[in-house]
Amino acid sequence: MLHTRRNALLLLSAAALTAASRASLASAPETRRLSFEHLHTGERLTAAYRHGADYDAAALDDINHVLRDWRTGEVYRIDPVLLDDLFDLQARLGHGGPVRIISGYRSPKTNSALASKGRGVANRSLHMQGRAIDLALPGVPTAEIRDAALALGRGGVGTYSKSGFVHIDTGLVRRWGR
Repeated sequence: MLHTRRNALLLLSAAALTAASRASLASAPETRRLSFEHLHTGERLTAAYRHGADYDAAALDDINHVLRDWRTGEVYRIDPVLLDDLFDLQARLGHGGPVRIISGYRSPKTNSALASKGRGVANRSLHMQGRAIDLALPGVPTAEIRDAALALGRGGVGTYSKSGFVHIDTGLVRRWGR
């Protein structure tokens, strides 16, 4: 019983620290910049999307465009928390280069088509809400990206080693793949 109670207290402490560190990031006086390279469209973008606690609407619009459903052209609002998680992931890895995008937003039509082909696509994918991204980082092994994403303790982390990418999202903390 003591061991179980201790584990519960440790988990609660870790959750509180994560919440506190995210709160302190929100007030940080830094400029947050991300660079993207979309593997399907060839588009590249570098954008300073946040200055301190304030998000830059024009930069977010540019990011939404690059992370659109490349199959349909549909643009959707990407969750800024996902961008912060991506920024923190790169910082944790010491990676300042572009994020290679495999998939950002997916329209319900695209998601349904991919799911019907048995491609391991969730019927309620967070990609359809602008809350997920499939990515690779040049020069960083997939397992290393996965481990760093898991260490952040935020959202879902899926590993697709055979395809060479990692999925991160702003949903519940969970993991899958190898």
